[in-house]
Amino acid sequence: MSAVQTLTVGVDEGEQRLDRWLKRRFAQLNQGMIEKMCRTGQVRVDGARAKAATRVGPGAEIRVPPLPDAAAGDVVAPRALREPRTTILPADEKMIQAAVLWKDEHIIALNKPPGLPSQGGSGQGNRHVDGLTEALKFGYKERPKLVHRLDKDTSGVLLLARTDRVARALSEGFRHRNTRKIYWAAVAGVPHPRMGTIRYGLVKAPGRGGGGEGEKMIAIHPSKVDETPNAKRATTDYAVMDALGSRVSWVALVPITGRTHQLRAHMSEHGHPIIGDGKYGGSGQENLGDGWGAQLGGEISRKLHLHARSITFEHPVTKKMITLTAPMPEHMLRTWNTLGWQENDVPADPFADEK
Repeated sequence: MSAVQTLTVGVDEGEQRLDRWLKRRFAQLNQGMIEKMCRTGQVRVDGARAKAATRVGPGAEIRVPPLPDAAAGDVVAPRALREPRTTILPADEKMIQAAVLWKDEHIIALNKPPGLPSQGGSGQGNRHVDGLTEALKFGYKERPKLVHRLDKDTSGVLLLARTDRVARALSEGFRHRNTRKIYWAAVAGVPHPRMGTIRYGLVKAPGRGGGGEGEKMIAIHPSKVDETPNAKRATTDYAVMDALGSRVSWVALVPITGRTHQLRAHMSEHGHPIIGDGKYGGSGQENLGDGWGAQLGGEISRKLHLHARSITFEHPVTKKMITLTAPMPEHMLRTWNTLGWQENDVPADPFADEK
């Protein structure tokens, strides 16, 4: 039997359900054991009681009660420490290294390709950013650590830290909203007004999803958030940059909060789903009638048109403000060319005068 432990969720573990985090750490635990420990208050998150479904993120402190020994006679190490890493294929090594946007001795920034998960899930092997970090050591001893995540089909700027200290500092910047991210998206129709703020809360829909990708978030009216179990407040600023009539528009998005699928769910709730987002209603371009996508043409890709265009943050070591900008992926560039939109015709930060 182990002693009571207080463990901290690592910055490279991302946000996930408490029960999943416990199972990854302790292979001898099953769902029933975890549910009982939560129900009786033996497991606590930041000193408070928690349910198995409670979401925990980097920096959260988890109290773990004495646990039964594993079959080998002791508490097992986290799976990440027990399982040898799969060899990285040369093509994947080349791909992830080519994605490096900027780096110094403390931080690496990637322009994550669409279709590449940030972290692993069932059946994905190690073909995700976290699983490919061995190829991003560049002569350093430790693998860089993910500081935040992007959805699998979202491209753009993704930060990794070379040390735990830098990772903690960057994570604090995200937590205290000192880091500014601007996304570009093509959406159905033209939002009105052309600049505004969406404040719908979000709650996970019933059902399970692998690594978060299978999940779907339901928008909750701001007045109903406090009375909706597990709902969290969420805020997104948006600005229309250009439009093709009333059919489709180019918007800039700033997530003030960082909820799962926030931008996708918010734009859908606002009546303007992101093009290529089948989960939230953005695949209408396939319709042959007179819907919003009827005149977009066959050149428009069915892939998700959401890109983390830029990030601005204070460097935790040099204390300088850093702004990094990621080129759009090929499928979005083709769409922009088809619609006659020019990157240089819009401000880098359309919200600058509002700040």
